[in-house]
Parts: sequence; structure tokens; C-alpha cells
Amino acid sequence: MGQLFTDAWWGDLDYMIVDLPPGTGDIHLSLVQQVPLTGAVIVSTPQDVALADAKKGVSMFQLDSIKVPVLGIIENMSFFTPPDMPDKRYYIFGQDGARQLASKLDVPFLGELPIVQGIREAGDVGRPAVLQEDTPAAKAFSIILDNFVKEVNAHVAMKESHIQ
Repeated sequence: MGQLFTDAWWGDLDYMIVDLPPGTGDIHLSLVQQVPLTGAVIVSTPQDVALADAKKGVSMFQLDSIKVPVLGIIENMSFFTPPDMPDKRYYIFGQDGARQLASKLDVPFLGELPIVQGIREAGDVGRPAVLQEDTPAAKAFSIILDNFVKEVNAHVAMKESHIQ
């Protein structure tokens, strides 16, 4: 992990997003000790077992010894919409679990990602789903990205106002 941040030249970045495995293990603690983080985003599916891990993740970042702001929670695999029935939604893993957790923990809810075959297909060919204009996946990612940027900017502004 350290090499990623100390031996690589990243140039000027607006954002660097690091995707970590679920949990609250050593890799998470190493990251917060080695890298000044603006914040963390927790991603969860809506079922209870995943939400329990997400809650632990939020709690870990909020520990006094860590104090990394949780910028929000994203719900992945929120629902499935069959391509031939665009008005139909199936909540395979439950409904609104991450949204309810965010509300309960007083953390922003950044959005939901549906189960869409196009997301998997885009990943397989190295083309981000967000670049597939006018698709449900692109729209979902755009909403999440807009909410994420708002939360980052608000956090940075708040931090700067405390410094002055």
C-alpha cells in the first residue's frame, strides 16, 4: 500500500479514489495512518449482513484515533430492472438498506447503483459505465458523482473555515 502513495507520481489530481475490500482490517488502518484522507465513502448492498459490515466501517472511520470523515454511503445492487420492462424494479437484496443506514448514522446517502449487465460488460472491456451516455448505469453513476463532489467540497470548505 505504501508504495502506491510514495513511489508513484500521480501528477495533479482532483480526486484519488482507492477501492478497499470490505471490512475494518489492517489495510484500512495502514491507509489512514500513511495518507492524509479527505474522507471515506462506504459502499454496501442492501441486505442486513452487508449493512452490518458497512456500519462497522463507518464506526471505524469515526473513531477518535482515526477521525476520517465519512462523506457518504452508496448502495450497490439496489435493484434489478429487466431491459424489456424498464418500469419494473426487483429488490433482490432488500430495499433501501443503505439509505436507511445512512439516515440512522447521520451520514449522507450518495445514491444507488442498480444491477445492470452493462456495468459488468463495460468493466470487462475497460470502458467505465459512467461514459455510456443515456443509460441507467451512467445516470446512476452521475448522480452519485455529483453528490460525492458536493460532499467533498463541503467538507473541504468547512475544514478551511476552521483553519482561518
